[in-house]
Amino acid sequence: MPENTRLPGATPVKRYKAVIFDWDGTVMDSTHSIVEAIQGACADVGLPVPPADEASWVIGLSLESALYRCVPTLTAEQLPLFLERYRFHFLRRDPHLKLFDGILDLLGALQARDVTLGVATGKSRVGLDRALGNLQLGGYFHATRCADESFSKPHPGMLLELMDELDLEPHRVLMVGDTSHDVQMAAAAGVDSMAVTYGAHQKSILLKAEPTVMVSSVREMQSWLLERV
Repeated sequence: MPENTRLPGATPVKRYKAVIFDWDGTVMDSTHSIVEAIQGACADVGLPVPPADEASWVIGLSLESALYRCVPTLTAEQLPLFLERYRFHFLRRDPHLKLFDGILDLLGALQARDVTLGVATGKSRVGLDRALGNLQLGGYFHATRCADESFSKPHPGMLLELMDELDLEPHRVLMVGDTSHDVQMAAAAGVDSMAVTYGAHQKSILLKAEPTVMVSSVREMQSWLLERV
């Protein structure tokens, strides 16, 4: 497939070979569950409970980075209990988590066009593998990276590792995510980015990160992508 499509007098349309997705808040509708799990764990341990906008800001980061920002008074002695309570609150909601409407159709459409698909997420490897297994989505993705086996966003490490594993050139890759961390990671890796406004970060925060494109729904995402892969 040609990298660009040109019509007489028209600007060439850039073509992507690969799409790398963030998970929570982009593919899976889990933002509220993560926020509530952070808040519930703080309450259980006796720490100040962060407001929802602060708790949602850290979604996509590694656990260490998220706790440093969201629960700065957490001590080393409190950490094991905090993690136990976080997992309790999150896993209680886990069976009810669903993909955003239209995601499965989008993945199928991209797969049918032989687009290379990947995941770069702040989830743990155990958490991502559980989600992929529960939803039977593993067959869609050629490679995945998690924050506990690479660098946390916005460091470009996860994207650089995926591009190396999949033999991808940066200009043929698009990163899709719902946070400024995803957009900043993409920029650091020399990759274009799509920001979705239906996830964790507000539109104003995403705009400041300067994504390549911004969409407000999975339907809009699919329409934009299928013209460019």
